[in-house]
Amino acid sequence: MTNELAARNLNLRYGDRAIIDELDLVLPGGAVTAIVGPNACGKSTLLRGLTRLLRPTGGTVTLDGADIHRMSARALALRLGLLPQQPITPEAITVEALVRLGRYPHQRLLRPWSADDQAAVDLALRRTGTDELRDKQVDQLSGGQRQRAWIALALAQDTDLLLLDEPTTFLDLRHQLDVLDLVADLHTDAGRTIVMVLHDLGQAARYADHLVVLHDGRLAAAGAPAAVLDADLVRTVFGVDCRVIPDPETGTPLVIPRSRAARHAARV
Repeated sequence: MTNELAARNLNLRYGDRAIIDELDLVLPGGAVTAIVGPNACGKSTLLRGLTRLLRPTGGTVTLDGADIHRMSARALALRLGLLPQQPITPEAITVEALVRLGRYPHQRLLRPWSADDQAAVDLALRRTGTDELRDKQVDQLSGGQRQRAWIALALAQDTDLLLLDEPTTFLDLRHQLDVLDLVADLHTDAGRTIVMVLHDLGQAARYADHLVVLHDGRLAAAGAPAAVLDADLVRTVFGVDCRVIPDPETGTPLVIPRSRAARHAARV
């Protein structure tokens, strides 16, 4: 299995409002993909459509060539894990109890909690650095700790494909980098295929192998960050004048917006 997720002629709507229109897209297996675009361009809606949380009004979504809408819920949950944008934490639940919920797809009728289930939970806690927090209540954690606990739940599900909807939202810079470094480790060390929605173009270019740029519900560009991210694309999609230079740390594209004064001086 390659964990290739693909959309063909995909249409997604909320009521009468079209959000994603006739989208053709291939998200490569074995890679980290970042989906970027301006607010309200359809990023989170696309992720919902790719995970069967939102049924298409047209087109198909396939996982390794199989239509996900023809798969059972359990079969899909064993292949694909999702961390939504703002998950709702059950009241008064501990970190370990939350992470144990990730084992639900592996449960069978009359099958007791197994040593394999506990091992998966323990490994997810260690990988996310939340092992020492296992007995703490989730609603008492910091934002960064809480996000790591939710990622641990997704890891305990033990899928090869993990989708994260804006995993760095509401986090300060340090915790953003902690989460993104964790994502990179999951890909490098655990072989996970990762698809994540991000807002920061520099972070997307630094951490992703594959970049998907959405604009008004359509695909504006897709490919390696260095191949698709340039000043013309940023101006067209985001309406921002900028320079795109190599990141001095990584060599990946770094977007430097031009100030109002610099734009005015260029016109004089």
